[in-house]
Amino acid sequence: MSSMIVISATAVPDHLRGALTRWLLEVTPELYVGTVSGKVRDELWAAVTACTSDGLAVLAHPADNEQGFQLRTAGSRRREPIDFDGLTLIAFHREGQEIAKPL
Repeated sequence: MSSMIVISATAVPDHLRGALTRWLLEVTPELYVGTVSGKVRDELWAAVTACTSDGLAVLAHPADNEQGFQLRTAGSRRREPIDFDGLTLIAFHREGQEIAKPL
């Protein structure tokens, strides 16, 4: 079954941006939206993670959880999704500090 996905890809190679626009619309620079199957979503994400070493990428897609979506991140990111009692929260990295882990 197809579902809507959103990918934000910052500082990624041009060939990856071209690959994403084959399946998704680039609604604003570096923000891609579209409706694809789970297999296509996973293949696109595999391509994104393979090319996002110095960049940053976030994928949001529907999931069967309380919030109704799931986040995936790749690259040298400053924010990291963490699970807190079934809810996804965003941990913000500050230089010289560690991420607080839920108990």
